[in-house]
Amino acid sequence: MQTPAPGFATDIKPLFRDRDRSAMTFLFDLWAYDDVKANADQILTATENGEMPCDGAWPAERVQLFRRWIDEGCQP
Repeated sequence: MQTPAPGFATDIKPLFRDRDRSAMTFLFDLWAYDDVKANADQILTATENGEMPCDGAWPAERVQLFRRWIDEGCQP
């Protein structure tokens, strides 16, 4: 049995802390589905390279979850 596709509201938005959101508001809102979906590739690249969040890289499982969200259609 396949696990359901990750959703923004339940799986992705909680990855971004208030601190992350505040740091990125000059570009986009990490708590807004449309903003994250529109910038998903750039966010993925930054998290894969350890450039985001600015105070330390995400663990591999968080990056994988974000990639899976993209790969499975960026569900709301």
